[in-house]
Amino acid sequence: MKHIFFIIIINLAFSYSEIITFNSLNPFSLKDIISNINNLEEQEVYGKLTIPDEFIDKKIPLIIGVAGSKDWGSHHLEYIKMYQNMGIATLELQSFKSRGEISTVGTQNTVTIPMVIMDSYKALDKLALHPNIDISKVAITGWSLGGGVTLFSAWGPIIEAINPKHKFSAHLALYPPCFALPENLEFSNVPIHILIGELDQWVPAKACEELTSKMNEFGHEIGITIYKNAHHSFDRNQDLIVAENGYNFTDCRFKLTDDGAVRMNFFNIPMTTPLLQKIGFSTCASRNPLFGGHPESREKAFTFSKKFMSTHLLNDY
Repeated sequence: MKHIFFIIIINLAFSYSEIITFNSLNPFSLKDIISNINNLEEQEVYGKLTIPDEFIDKKIPLIIGVAGSKDWGSHHLEYIKMYQNMGIATLELQSFKSRGEISTVGTQNTVTIPMVIMDSYKALDKLALHPNIDISKVAITGWSLGGGVTLFSAWGPIIEAINPKHKFSAHLALYPPCFALPENLEFSNVPIHILIGELDQWVPAKACEELTSKMNEFGHEIGITIYKNAHHSFDRNQDLIVAENGYNFTDCRFKLTDDGAVRMNFFNIPMTTPLLQKIGFSTCASRNPLFGGHPESREKAFTFSKKFMSTHLLNDY
């Protein structure tokens, strides 16, 4: 097994960064994690850990950030910088670059949500060894694909299968894919919140409303904020454009069974390979969704995110 190592990088923003490398796994599907975790291919993954300079001699909370299908963008890094300015350490998880990828738009099969969920928990357990990290105060946040990682890293069957030494204390998911409804509604009993645009075509807000309603009926208190007139990636600083060849999942609803298989509703076939997933998507998804910034929603999302993390990570500091 390879061991964690740290490379210290001094920067001019009154913080320092460490490149952290650790071993993860390559599950294509959630079913791979639940049913086959001991036989999965290993994968070396790294992330960039940044600690505000004034806290280098203290333990502080951490936020693990997870990018979307286009990997890290400037708007993601604005959140990361905001959290650092609040006195919170951040880890920019590099699941794409670790696997030699730059984008999964149009395929969604070379770097999958289950792979990055594994990365997140492996990173969490490794960072428990770091002298500056308060492992009892670690949140996860992500956008789009990373929002799915954020949301489903709280799913009970996945946590049970991975059996991590540590768990996340809060989950803030920005425009996650909610269109696979779990039959098992056991989720981690910690704060979970979704931020999503009303007009999102990539990952429909209606599906997230349906999911959170089911979860809350089950006894959870999952929050959701839907921003009026906002599309996918509403927090970007860019005009509304077409994501060429990207999937439009507006009309898709799938079942997530207890064994971790996402199943086509019509045929009940598990989408546990790239080919089966492509077939399943073809039954309901179209292409070329719109995405882009919505200034009012962007401002509200940053304000909400700052308050959410302050409430759940800094209340004892």
